[in-house]
Amino acid sequence: MDVLILSCGTGGGHDSAGKAVFDELNRRGHNVKMFNPYTLRSKKLAGGIDKTYIATARNMPRAFGAVYKVGNFYRRLPFHSPVYFANAGMISAMQDYLEENPTDVILMPHLFPAEIMTNMKRRGMKIPKTVFIATDYVCIPFTEETECDAYIIPAEDSVEDFVSRGIPREKLYAFGIPTHSSFACRETREQAKLRLRLDLGKKYILITGGSMGGGKIEKVINRLEKGIAGCEDIEVIVVCGSNQELYDRLCARGSSKMIVVGYTEDMASYMRAAHLFITKPGGLSSTEAAVCGVPILHTGAIPGCETINANYFSSHGMSVVCDSSEGISEMVCKLLYDDGACEQLVMNQRRFINRKATADICEFVEKAAVENAFYQV
Repeated sequence: MDVLILSCGTGGGHDSAGKAVFDELNRRGHNVKMFNPYTLRSKKLAGGIDKTYIATARNMPRAFGAVYKVGNFYRRLPFHSPVYFANAGMISAMQDYLEENPTDVILMPHLFPAEIMTNMKRRGMKIPKTVFIATDYVCIPFTEETECDAYIIPAEDSVEDFVSRGIPREKLYAFGIPTHSSFACRETREQAKLRLRLDLGKKYILITGGSMGGGKIEKVINRLEKGIAGCEDIEVIVVCGSNQELYDRLCARGSSKMIVVGYTEDMASYMRAAHLFITKPGGLSSTEAAVCGVPILHTGAIPGCETINANYFSSHGMSVVCDSSEGISEMVCKLLYDDGACEQLVMNQRRFINRKATADICEFVEKAAVENAFYQV
């Protein structure tokens, strides 16, 4: 089977979800390609779109929230969004690519390529079967103006949200958000600590701001450093992702209570080694943590879908939310020394998160593509 995965780097979650499916389909022996569709026009265009998004989300989260609100307003209007029309400019490049590179199915863990394929479909162009993969626990603005053959959504209790926005119920498949197989590894906390050369006698708090190092990560670190200053058995691990400026600032501190990591391909091991994971509520990173089984404290949500992600996780007892950096130290200490509360968070993660989502999605694609059984699986 020939599979094409189209994603964009506007936040690392979309690409990570795509890479998880890419690796699993490769393992199953399929011919898989994955790229950002805007590179068909130019790499500069693709990079510019990604950088603009990341800079806005990292440095101006309120502005990003305002844009999200505008999107929610726009979706109530009786015509297509600017996003839809902007992506119409990719039609000819995408058509040329597909004519030269026939494929059986296209998987899209990002809205933009779904808009491109919808534009092509509505113009009567012949396209492969298309599958949209949601990476947040909400139907994000403009998903409803796409016309994919199937929509992979995070959970059964997300169905009504998507249906209420106009997605046909028969096209919805609640397999979950795909995560890389490394996150489902059965490695113990002690084994992960040994491999990462961490102290077996210490409790580690893992802090990230997503792949872009965004959110209120630095405020959280400042508060937390003061709060755990006298705790000899606690250390902080900060993963800065692509935020080089944050990495340089934290390294310059030379703190004995903090391990600073830049970009890493081994996030799963850091999660398994941690006693507590503090993160902004990205849909993909939160799901990865739940698959790992690490207690989650959500903070610094970027207004919009991340706020809804945090509400989803906390309402299902899978995370604790702390909106104020001022109260972070007290909340952290309470969780670190309450084994019962942490165990309950992990138990709820196992209950509500499908650890086999990636395999289930790939099995669905295999069957649907071969049998042309979309809407029937």
